[in-house]
Amino acid sequence: MYTHLLRPLLFLFDPERVHHWSFTWIHWVHRLGLGGLIRRIYRVEDPALEREVFGLKFPNPVGLAAGFDKDARLYNELANFGFGFIEIGTLTPKPQEGNPKKRLFRLKADQAIINRMGFNNQGVFEAVERLKKDRRVLIGGNIGKNKVTPNRLAAKDYMICFEALFPVVDYFVVNVSSPNTPGLRELQDKEPLTELLQLMKRENRKCALVADTREKPILLKIAPDLTDAQLLDIIEIVKASGIDGVIATNTTIARDHLRSDMYLQEEKGGLSGKPLRARATEVIRFLHQQSGGAFPIIGVGGIHSAEDALEKLEAGASLVQLWTGFVYEGPALIRRINRALLRQGSKP
Repeated sequence: MYTHLLRPLLFLFDPERVHHWSFTWIHWVHRLGLGGLIRRIYRVEDPALEREVFGLKFPNPVGLAAGFDKDARLYNELANFGFGFIEIGTLTPKPQEGNPKKRLFRLKADQAIINRMGFNNQGVFEAVERLKKDRRVLIGGNIGKNKVTPNRLAAKDYMICFEALFPVVDYFVVNVSSPNTPGLRELQDKEPLTELLQLMKRENRKCALVADTREKPILLKIAPDLTDAQLLDIIEIVKASGIDGVIATNTTIARDHLRSDMYLQEEKGGLSGKPLRARATEVIRFLHQQSGGAFPIIGVGGIHSAEDALEKLEAGASLVQLWTGFVYEGPALIRRINRALLRQGSKP
């Protein structure tokens, strides 16, 4: 129904406007008491789907990637579509508008999206207030720096977000790999990244001590555009800093082998969707093999089918996340992946 009826209608309109409409629709459907029906249609519940990763128990391995519910507005409602976990953000200390519109583009011939949103969000403290309410799903907090914050002061922004979110999220994601904040990817270089992650580990210990609870898992989200040498550096950094895992991958700045009109291909920003599938899987496999499976990986990038998700898990991912595939395929994709895992009959 979604791909044949609803998607063609939605794709007639501006994608960012459709995103806001979708949130309004999801909100009102649940206000009308239809959340249980959505849950029965899309959610697959079975002990065989459960995964224990970095000390957390996930009801299934299919999550929603950051960027969809940036401000933690509909995390419980989105979970009813079958997600095992929801990642909010990217959040910054201060609210910011992001980059000028138009900044979100569909490449329908490639089943892809280009975005240059620029960490648009209402600020971390607004999200914290929402997350204090009834929460029925595992939440990851994806954090970044404000655009106006110079890289030499970036660590302060990450610490503000970390401390604010610590009581209300289950794990953290350090985003230094978005191509849409000027200079951000420079923080992926070995020295500044090691310093940032070590600082976050110290902050983690401090927050856990104050709250009399255990430390929260910290993950690093990396770009698919890193070279093999840089990926080997990432392995060293993860081991040296003691963080808990990696999310592979963010969007790409590459524009290889696209079929969409050239004017769309030339839009600046990060590309996601089907064209990213092979490279994201390649990065997952490289990290898993070269590290000897030393840390968990969340696989994201180009998952538009159950087979795509299984490919990432077989390459070494412990969990997977959707974003563009969710937009193109709808919520039935989550159900198809979980059912495929059950048919497979064994945990990856």
